[in-house]
Amino acid sequence: MKRIFLLLFLFAITDAGFAQYSAMTYNIRYSTTNDGPNWWENRKEWVADLVNYNAPDVLGIQEGLDSQVQFLDSALTTYNFVGVGRDDGKKKGEYSAVFYNAKKLDVMESGTFWLSETPDQVSVGWDASMERVSTWAKFRNKSTGEQFWVFNAHLDHIGPGSRLQALKLIHQKTEEKNTEHLPVLVMGDFNATPDAPPIQFLSSKLNDSREISITKPYGPWGTFNAFDVASPLESRIDYIFVNEKVTVQKYAAISEVRKNLSPSDHLPVFIHFEF
Repeated sequence: MKRIFLLLFLFAITDAGFAQYSAMTYNIRYSTTNDGPNWWENRKEWVADLVNYNAPDVLGIQEGLDSQVQFLDSALTTYNFVGVGRDDGKKKGEYSAVFYNAKKLDVMESGTFWLSETPDQVSVGWDASMERVSTWAKFRNKSTGEQFWVFNAHLDHIGPGSRLQALKLIHQKTEEKNTEHLPVLVMGDFNATPDAPPIQFLSSKLNDSREISITKPYGPWGTFNAFDVASPLESRIDYIFVNEKVTVQKYAAISEVRKNLSPSDHLPVFIHFEF
């Protein structure tokens, strides 16, 4: 009986012998009544349904105000989150929160640093227009004991220098923290296209999940539509990067339209991966 149970357990992990995971990065667009029909209050149930249906093990959001984070925390019933508001390190301003499937994963460590020359304090970095942060967590699979790191960020939309320096800082932090050489995911809205210096830098250090997906990438090339559902989606600025410990099985940019509306002005980027 013990042997049968063990075999069933191993099969439940995966027929290839590796635990399967999924991750999503999603700029949910902050809540402002100026968006009219695209206001968060008109979209929030849709966003929650999209996440719950795809059920990523890890979800990095951008532009979530505290009220939006609290809504998602209640609507995503199997998830917990880590993260703080960027304006005060508590609840003020936008979060780059990391949600995770609490039934599958435990948080071993977590924190937030500012994308600036003084990352340990609330601050604006380089030529950025405002405070920007990266929230990170080290996760442990409750069943297998596997551990991995996730770093989530929203880079500045104005200062090109700050975007490059921010990704250099994030990469530096991954190197400092990942002394055990575990799998690493770096995700977020980087406000830079693949040919821009920030993405070229990160591509020299980590793997772009779209580029290494074993299965042909699904969905549009671009990830930003500014709520224009007729957009050709030629602007790709949302990414999930991984280190050499991660194998990406599938990649998708999820594009949904209902009644000429979309759930956010960005598409969620979603991957299936294993170690």
